Amino acid sequence: MTDITTTHSSNDTGNAKLIYILYLASLIVGITGIIGLVMAYINKSDNDSLVNSHYRFQIRTFWIGLLLAIIGMLTLMIVIGWFILLFLTIWMIIRCVKGLKYLSEGKAHPDPTSWMFG
Repeated sequence: MTDITTTHSSNDTGNAKLIYILYLASLIVGITGIIGLVMAYINKSDNDSLVNSHYRFQIRTFWIGLLLAIIGMLTLMIVIGWFILLFLTIWMIIRCVKGLKYLSEGKAHPDPTSWMFG
């Protein structure tokens, strides 16, 4: 019975890792971020608190990133839009890498409601 739980938990962390990778890929291929968001929403309720903290962090990462992308696109005509989009790219990479680090260490995300780098 312990092996089944371990396998289930490993599968859950595998899904969370895949979502982080999809988010990173969305910097090049935008649609993968939406796929990651759907996966996070589907999986968030039926897991332990360790993985749930990552799903919550991932969901917030998507919505905050979308907000920054919209603001950046609306302000492209003035120079600040380019800086917002550059910040968004760096912000997304840092959040995903830190999330992957916590996940690989077997830790829950310490602050899944953070707006900054987590």
